[in-house]
Amino acid sequence: MRFVEVGGVRLSAIGLGTWQFASPEWGYGEGYAAVEAVAIVERALDLGVNLIDTAEIYGFGRSESIVGQGIVGRRPEAFVASKVFPVLPLGPVVEQRGRSSARRLGVDRIDLYQVHWPNPAVPLGSTMAGMRRLQQAGVVAAVGVSNFTLRRWQAAERALGGPVLSNQVRYSLVARRPEREVLPWAAGSDRLVMAYSPLGQGLLSGRWSASDRPRNGVRRANPLFLPENLDWASGLLATLAEVARNHGATSAQVALAWVIRRPNTVAIPGARTVAQLEANVAAADLDLTDDENAALTAASDAFSPLRLPAAVTRPLRRRRG
Repeated sequence: MRFVEVGGVRLSAIGLGTWQFASPEWGYGEGYAAVEAVAIVERALDLGVNLIDTAEIYGFGRSESIVGQGIVGRRPEAFVASKVFPVLPLGPVVEQRGRSSARRLGVDRIDLYQVHWPNPAVPLGSTMAGMRRLQQAGVVAAVGVSNFTLRRWQAAERALGGPVLSNQVRYSLVARRPEREVLPWAAGSDRLVMAYSPLGQGLLSGRWSASDRPRNGVRRANPLFLPENLDWASGLLATLAEVARNHGATSAQVALAWVIRRPNTVAIPGARTVAQLEANVAAADLDLTDDENAALTAASDAFSPLRLPAAVTRPLRRRRG
């Protein structure tokens, strides 16, 4: 396992995202939540994964409870991250919800507590005051944010009066916006980028095509899975497959290896099964060459997905073709 050392913590380059645990929108069912999800957490720890990311909104607290079950008796092996959902994130509300998350996780202290999304209607000063009091009380070790621009991330630090260790952002070969400001600043400031959806919700696995689209509700709602975008992704997917063949790996593993090649960056893919988790973790030991990295980046540059409803994109596709 490869590790990233940032801000005084040492984290596995491949972590475990747990949105899918008990979240009905993924459609995995109660059997998965009650049995497989716990087994995934336990196996992750076996493999040296210490970064486990959850949130109070995932399954309305159930994901946190599942993570808590998975780390029973193994607390020192896990770096547990959770997130407060920013509905009225005033200081006292943040404090109350942080303590509730710790109880569901079964921990005395949450290693990293993050603001899940910015809320422009609530001053950052109030939100970060709640975070600061949680730190002072020992309920939270490090503070992070999620889906923040660089400017807002820096403002959060000023409001906290101390380091905001991390920013969890959508980042992958099909979501490159964080490269503009967030990644460079993190690399130069001893801060961490946590890449969620590092596989483009599965697009980069090469599993899906315009003629075989996912039925899962989360993916169906993602514009990346419009038939037009699945067609236009063929060049990128072909490059991924070629690099994967060179390494005896899968396209998904190559896509993860590309993400964690960036400084101060870890990836937190989800997993449907223990076998999928094991495949994800193996990506940490896949070393891309400079030429392979450049080829993947160029293929990503050439992919420009449409983000409009399919009824609109069809005529646009005819004009672009």
